[in-house]
Amino acid sequence: MSKKILFMVSSTNVIGPKNRRTGNLLTEVAHPYETFKKQGYDIDVFSVKGGEAPIDMVELDDPTNKAFLADEGLTKFKNTTGIDKALVDNYDAVFVPGGLAPVVDMPDNPTVQNILSSMYDKGKVVSAVCHGPVSLINVKLKDGSYLVDGKKVTGFSIAEEMNYAKEDVPFELEDALKERGADYSCVAPWQAYSIADGRLVTGQNPASAQGVAEKVIAILEA
Repeated sequence: MSKKILFMVSSTNVIGPKNRRTGNLLTEVAHPYETFKKQGYDIDVFSVKGGEAPIDMVELDDPTNKAFLADEGLTKFKNTTGIDKALVDNYDAVFVPGGLAPVVDMPDNPTVQNILSSMYDKGKVVSAVCHGPVSLINVKLKDGSYLVDGKKVTGFSIAEEMNYAKEDVPFELEDALKERGADYSCVAPWQAYSIADGRLVTGQNPASAQGVAEKVIAILEA
């Protein structure tokens, strides 16, 4: 029986005081999606509000991104189910892509927190890339501890944000993860870097998205 992956994505298309256009970053959606698909996994896409989930269409000339836009992946993003309908028992892993969008509608969302805590407490894999780990910062497990406390994690770094969207984000993800007790690390800006700590997998930036998916697969196939 094939493994099932729950993509949990943002419903936001603007961020910050100047209403910067954003969405779920195409590379961070397409590369994991196509990697899971090639492994034979089933993928369902749920968004915070349901309906069309915005995609930040960058790097349109990337062949993996082109493949995603040409297959059923794009159709799924145009017709998502709301996360309040997600049944975590049906899935082996959850994946949260970045882009700036999840910064807006995920950190304080109780349904997001419940899905992530339930998945982890039930022995499933929790994964996120770039700004996606904002979804993790307020997640508490059934023992009352923060999910990221004491875990090796990464995510979009302060050094990267300084030259990208510092004016648009309300806080630095790197700082927020550290404040929750995470053992945060990163590499030079825009270089591929992903970490697995048990069943928690995180990636630093767009270049890390495929690596996150590959680490999730390695855990599920072990």
